[in-house]
Amino acid sequence: MNKTWNNRAWFMVLPVLALVAFNAVIPLMTVVNYSVQETFGNNIFFFEGVKWFQEVLHSERFHAALLRQLAFTGTILLIEIPLGVAIALTMPRQGPWVSVCLVLMALPLLIPWNVVGAIWNIFALPDIGLLGRTLNGMGFDYNYTRQPFAAWFTLILMDVWHWTSLVVLLAYAGLSSIAEPYYQAARIDSASRWAVFRYIQLPKMKRVLTIAVLLRFMDSFMIYTEPFVLTGGGPGNSTTLLSIDLVKIALGQFDLGPAAAMSIIYFLIVLLLSWVFYTLTMRDEDQS
Repeated sequence: MNKTWNNRAWFMVLPVLALVAFNAVIPLMTVVNYSVQETFGNNIFFFEGVKWFQEVLHSERFHAALLRQLAFTGTILLIEIPLGVAIALTMPRQGPWVSVCLVLMALPLLIPWNVVGAIWNIFALPDIGLLGRTLNGMGFDYNYTRQPFAAWFTLILMDVWHWTSLVVLLAYAGLSSIAEPYYQAARIDSASRWAVFRYIQLPKMKRVLTIAVLLRFMDSFMIYTEPFVLTGGGPGNSTTLLSIDLVKIALGQFDLGPAAAMSIIYFLIVLLLSWVFYTLTMRDEDQS
């Protein structure tokens, strides 16, 4: 029996395609247009080819911002992924405390990004902030407005507080999906707690942890509001990540050509690194 296909359903997708084109494709094409041209206002453009791309790629300023960004991303991933998994392992699987723990874990994710920066800006002030006064009272010389290391410490701490909950929720979802017979077999074999984690829980969490790492990696490259409100990229340029440097070039200096070229390079870096990580992580998935 031949099946009849109704292609009219595709018309339902057209509004979505139009919305995606308006929100993604058209702005992207505008950025591409600016990246190969120079303008002095009044809608007068001069074709520059790949000049701005060469300028960005050979810029020490871009290299420094990229290294700071990679250092920030690597640090938070090394902290948030193991910490999130550890917290998820300690959370209850049944009973009334499950809802309480899940709500508490979700609370930091509900706070707007600019509010997170403002909270930590006040919390870490060396004179009146709880964190600043506590550290200085313990004998540490702490002032994130003047000391690059203190600024980095505060920035990392703020991101860990804000986003570890996402890893916890994803890891908890992966743990909750593991069937009870796996644990029963482990108890019969007298498997240790570490063996259960290594051979049962960790492999079963592979997909959700891959999603967690990808989300945190991409989010860390897109971070702007929190560090801008907290440190403004300072002291000096010590916490000027790629996003902050890009905004300074585009809006502070109004160099639209270099800013557009940097935006595209920025986008390609995130896309390439995400693809490489996903490919390496999931290459054996079809065989397992």
